[in-house]
Amino acid sequence: MSRRRKAEPLPIPARKPFSARLWPRSLAFRVIGFSTIWAILTLVVIFTLITTLYRQASERGFDSLLSAHLFNLIGSVGVSESGQLTGAPDLGDLRFSEPNSGWYWSVEPASEGVHGDLHSSSLTTNVASPSVAEVPFNSSFQRSYAADGIDGEELEVFESEFVLDAKNRAARFRVMGNQTELEQEIATFQGRLLTYLSLFGVGMIAINAVAILLGLQPLRRVRNALALVREGTAQRLDGQFPAEIEPLANETNALIENNKRIVERSRTQVGNLAHSLKTPLAVLINEGRALGGAKGQLIADQAASMQKQVDHYLQRARVAAQRDSVVYRTPVTPLVQRIVRVLQKLKPETRLTLALPAADIVFAGEREDLEELLGNLLDNALKWAKSTVAVSVTPAGKDAAGLFEISIEDDGPGIPEDKARDALKRGRRLDETKPGTGLGLAIVAELVNEYGGALALERSTMGGLKAVVRLRSLQ
Repeated sequence: MSRRRKAEPLPIPARKPFSARLWPRSLAFRVIGFSTIWAILTLVVIFTLITTLYRQASERGFDSLLSAHLFNLIGSVGVSESGQLTGAPDLGDLRFSEPNSGWYWSVEPASEGVHGDLHSSSLTTNVASPSVAEVPFNSSFQRSYAADGIDGEELEVFESEFVLDAKNRAARFRVMGNQTELEQEIATFQGRLLTYLSLFGVGMIAINAVAILLGLQPLRRVRNALALVREGTAQRLDGQFPAEIEPLANETNALIENNKRIVERSRTQVGNLAHSLKTPLAVLINEGRALGGAKGQLIADQAASMQKQVDHYLQRARVAAQRDSVVYRTPVTPLVQRIVRVLQKLKPETRLTLALPAADIVFAGEREDLEELLGNLLDNALKWAKSTVAVSVTPAGKDAAGLFEISIEDDGPGIPEDKARDALKRGRRLDETKPGTGLGLAIVAELVNEYGGALALERSTMGGLKAVVRLRSLQ
């Protein structure tokens, strides 16, 4: 019993470089991703800049307000002849009358001969101040510092010492503002600004994505048009394209036309060569047979061999010329059914079974090549089968997308594993008792190779040979 001969695996695609795996291949994704990152960075910079400017302006306004209140307080307080601090300051802000509001003012003696103190109704207890050594007065006898408020709020204090009369009697004036309130207002502004910028950013990114996708739409039309050309339903890229893409479409159409000219020229040259060699070879064969004898037979045999070789290499040249050119499309199911019907009539004593897929498969090649491939395999199977030949066509599976398999097996004697490779050699016959030229399997192997497929000769479950051909299909 012969062992199975495994099919040669198709080439494994090269592993993508790390950069290609890190970044998706989608151009739209890349452009949208980069524009989104740029938009986010821009909005972050805008948010930071606006909040910084707002904080600076708010703090300047806060300091200006405290300074104005301080000068207003100084102008509202005096000293009596007895040294008593006098005055009823009204700073025009109700917060100075609300207890523990964080907005306070106070007037205290700063020299001898001055007594008593004044303070706002909001100040229910004393607020400590640092010593002059810790926070000294400036040249205008003013200083500012932070302090803790009555309810734990943070205060900003503006303080000044001012001479009240000609006797150089002085008082210390303090105005305190709620710094925590200012921080809350800044935080509220930042939150609103962040919300508005976020909504604006989402809208901008969405509009940008739509614009990019619409801008790339012509490329999708080019891809769809190329798919139609690849499938054989169109001959060129048709349609109106933008000015940036129209040169690409024109060059692609020129390439398609050039490939078609190459194929037609190759076919013409093949036909001319075949026609020019046909008559001389036929004359040599006839003359050899007419001459008779050993020499005549030798001439006839060699001429016939030359004719086969010429046919073989002309066939390979034709397939090679079309392989990298415009893709042909050949529906597999009707072609297989027709060949099976014809051969069934020629070999009625052999039972032919046929299994086909639910959806038709389209072969990426010419009909004549697939006919020759199937014809040789079926002819070989019918020649060696005892009673049954089974033919099946199936997709290759998810792990081999874009491929399909043709399996032909019989219940004949099969081919031993050590002889399988010889069976694929041109002109090699394993059994001289059977008629034939020894070219069938070799032609199949060469056709499969030209189309980039794979051929395997295996042991059939029926006992004979199982030939499995894997070819490319159109999606």
